[in-house]
Amino acid sequence: MRPFFKTWLTICLLMPLAAHATNREQRLPNVNGFTPKVHSTPSTAKSVKLTVNRPTHVSKAHGKALHTQLAVNTKQSSNVLSRAVNVLGTPYRWGGSSPSKGFDCSGLVKYAFNDVKAVDLPRTSNAMAAGHGLKVDRKDLKPGDLLFFKLKSRQVNHVAIYLGNDRFIHAPRRGKSVSIDTLKKPFWDKNYVIAKRVLPKEQNNLRVVQR
Repeated sequence: MRPFFKTWLTICLLMPLAAHATNREQRLPNVNGFTPKVHSTPSTAKSVKLTVNRPTHVSKAHGKALHTQLAVNTKQSSNVLSRAVNVLGTPYRWGGSSPSKGFDCSGLVKYAFNDVKAVDLPRTSNAMAAGHGLKVDRKDLKPGDLLFFKLKSRQVNHVAIYLGNDRFIHAPRRGKSVSIDTLKKPFWDKNYVIAKRVLPKEQNNLRVVQR
């Protein structure tokens, strides 16, 4: 994948996450199961659609300071998505965990979360699903959440990173490369099992003064 396209796609992903002051739903252009090629160009590639919802409601208390927590640390989430998007087109390789050697599904996740010190994920998708993070309902998914699937197996054996608007990025299987797909496809919808939120929460302390 050309550096210019990676930079362009990363900027498109991170612009909504940088707008902390807005309460409106923010979106990027849509991707319909787009799988970038290593030699793709901006003129032939579609953009990623990313939706970020930020809770802003604070209940009032008489003369007391209230503390609220945002559901997702947006800065860390943007860093995770940036690392993942920058390796779009990298070939799948069993046991791979780097751009130079390729990625399998859990190797890609480990790589994307590598700079988040508070997150220490195990190496396999099944272990990630079993003991890490908080379970998240599908309707409450946020960018940076992990999606787990059972593919021809009785236990979780595939993991992806949620981008927003039902889109996710993952390393699919042998013969494929790191790509973006959608939960709206019957195959992924059928094999979806659970989602986990592993990013630490962002503290946002607000003071409510009685008038």
